[in-house]
Amino acid sequence: MISRRGTLFVVSAPSGAGKTTLCREMRLRLHDLAYSVSVTTRAPRPGEIRGSDFHFVSPSEFQAMLGRGELAEWATVHTNLYGTPAAPLEAALRGGRDVLLDIDTQGAAQLRARYPEAVLIFIVAPSMGELEQRLRERRSDGEHEIARRLERARDEVTLWRRYDYLIVNRDVKEAMEQLEAIIQAERCRVARLALTFPDLEVPN
Repeated sequence: MISRRGTLFVVSAPSGAGKTTLCREMRLRLHDLAYSVSVTTRAPRPGEIRGSDFHFVSPSEFQAMLGRGELAEWATVHTNLYGTPAAPLEAALRGGRDVLLDIDTQGAAQLRARYPEAVLIFIVAPSMGELEQRLRERRSDGEHEIARRLERARDEVTLWRRYDYLIVNRDVKEAMEQLEAIIQAERCRVARLALTFPDLEVPN
């Protein structure tokens, strides 16, 4: 047996589709799954924890990280900057840990180019009407911001064919089971196991 390289799982979704909730719950369910904490210039939302949900930085700090080549991907989302620190991500993968990333479609495209073997998963709400209702129930955005998020969501959902898996989040429990099933199935791929167990003999 030799140590294997970890698998990168990238989860994207329009705002309000539930990807943050699903990723947070998956971290509790699969304790061996590493989670890459993104950097952002936006302000913390109620209940978010610095260093756990996001690393909150100023725009100048973000630009400095970008200039030093410290981000594996980055994007502007709803006027705020988001990025993935490259060093901890690469360290986890080299160490054989599977990593879960919660990022937007722009970042996912960059990571697919950088890590062609990454597994991309797209989350959608059952309908745009349901998505709008969820955004309103969060009570964190005004009408202008909700309209902008819905407009962006209409563009993002057209990109689902670029992903490896699609989950329609009708029910959180059902979506959680589907997300876990994808992760566990990918861990059992022959192509991945062949690198870990090159001398494996299958019983007759």
